[in-house]
Amino acid sequence: MSYKNSKAERTTITRDTHALDSQVEGNLFETLVVLSRRSNQIAKEMKEELNSKLDEFATHQDNLEEVFENREQIEISKFYERLPKPHSIAMHELLEGEVYVRKPEAEA
Repeated sequence: MSYKNSKAERTTITRDTHALDSQVEGNLFETLVVLSRRSNQIAKEMKEELNSKLDEFATHQDNLEEVFENREQIEISKFYERLPKPHSIAMHELLEGEVYVRKPEAEA
């Protein structure tokens, strides 16, 4: 998924819990669990993507004298800092109906 084009909010906003609990069969606790798990998935994907991009700039030397700033590395880091936070993206996906909830005990 492309988080760069996400329409999720970049600031904190107050949500109506009654509107949220209707998203997952009327249970607010299950909704929060779904949001938490999806947020963790998004955070993991974003971190892996950021680390893979920053690994290109990594030097594998233990010499403290050769510490320098790389402009591209700083720009990449700033870009990821400006992205919406994973919990905002998860909330946006849930409200847009893009999150699929599967209950394994119901399938058995």
